[in-house]
Amino acid sequence: MTSRHTLDLPELRPLWDAVHGRLSTGRPVSRVRVGPLDDAGREALADLLGLDRLPGAEPTVPLAGLEAAVLEACGRPVREVVTAILGPIRDRAAERERAADERDALWNWLAGHEVVAAQPVLVEWVTHLRANGLVDGSPERTRSLLAAALTVLAELPADGEPLPVVAARHLDGDSHALDDGTRLSSVVLRALAVLYGTGMPDSAHARRALWSRAGVADDELSSTVLAAGLHLSGDAAAARICRISAEAGHPVSLTLAQLRSAGRLGRSAGPVHITENPSVLALALRRFGRHCPPVVCTSGWPNTAVIHLLRLLADCDASLHYHGDFDGEGIRIAAHVLAKTGAVPWRMAAEDYRSAVTRVPDGPDPGRLTPAPWDPALSDAMAELRTAVVEEVVADALLDDLAGHQRR
Repeated sequence: MTSRHTLDLPELRPLWDAVHGRLSTGRPVSRVRVGPLDDAGREALADLLGLDRLPGAEPTVPLAGLEAAVLEACGRPVREVVTAILGPIRDRAAERERAADERDALWNWLAGHEVVAAQPVLVEWVTHLRANGLVDGSPERTRSLLAAALTVLAELPADGEPLPVVAARHLDGDSHALDDGTRLSSVVLRALAVLYGTGMPDSAHARRALWSRAGVADDELSSTVLAAGLHLSGDAAAARICRISAEAGHPVSLTLAQLRSAGRLGRSAGPVHITENPSVLALALRRFGRHCPPVVCTSGWPNTAVIHLLRLLADCDASLHYHGDFDGEGIRIAAHVLAKTGAVPWRMAAEDYRSAVTRVPDGPDPGRLTPAPWDPALSDAMAELRTAVVEEVVADALLDDLAGHQRR
């Protein structure tokens, strides 16, 4: 059994508690306020300090005087004495600094993560999470939660799988990890709400709708993609439908079910151009007819069928080129398509925007702007000119580009 220190007396415990607490702040200490002391404590303190009268009930003790008295009494400095009696002295200032550094490192990691960098609108998600603080006050638990959320976001939009399947596939087999009401589910839904520009869903129905928008449990028949000029090889229904429609100069609308059963596609050489608006695809068909080069339309925010088709085309070495509206939403859609499919921008640079604005000097406001990862100057130009340019305004230039790739 460990013996008690000679100065570990009940009457002096308020003194050691006060000294230990002050030294543990990590800041310089010159005097310590003690108390309140009872009569026995006042007498013990007077004896230790060699005072000729009793101190008050809450005296202030100079640390230098206490140091000299303790050295004389036991030959040990005050720091050793209070450590022996009450345990190690902390450095709360250093602890706070380390904790602040850990928090900063966590949020900097999240803000710089490739998922966020690819879709800068998610910086708003990062800001919200940071304002709400750490999970249970722990950087480690918070980082683990965010890493799981980023893993899910990197894989969305899903391929129409149910939510438990998505969770099991990407979260170490835990099919319940994204169940309604879990912390992880809320964090991912918050990111999706920011990404799609909606409010945070406040009902089970609204949460299911947001998951569906991200391709989770999507309807295989109602999720479709509009395309033209796709001469795909193979015997799958999707490939045959595309060939027949392309040869007739007609558009094709493929369902997610058809694309899932298509297997690996083959196609003729040449790039695939992607537009945001169906009207541009219609203009391409009107101009080129059966010679129309490959064009895929996202029809605004791309659904699961759109992303599935673009990934199938990328898998057969297609070069994907995307163009959309020059407004806040259009930039976010473009960032999403580029991040999820490997497409590259097509006439979507700052100089393209500045040239297009001259065609609509009194155009509408572009709305909420977020950075364009492929060209930071683009968002700056849009913020400066505050004019939206819809895709149809520059359709002639887009069609001129397509003319160089029309089928012979």
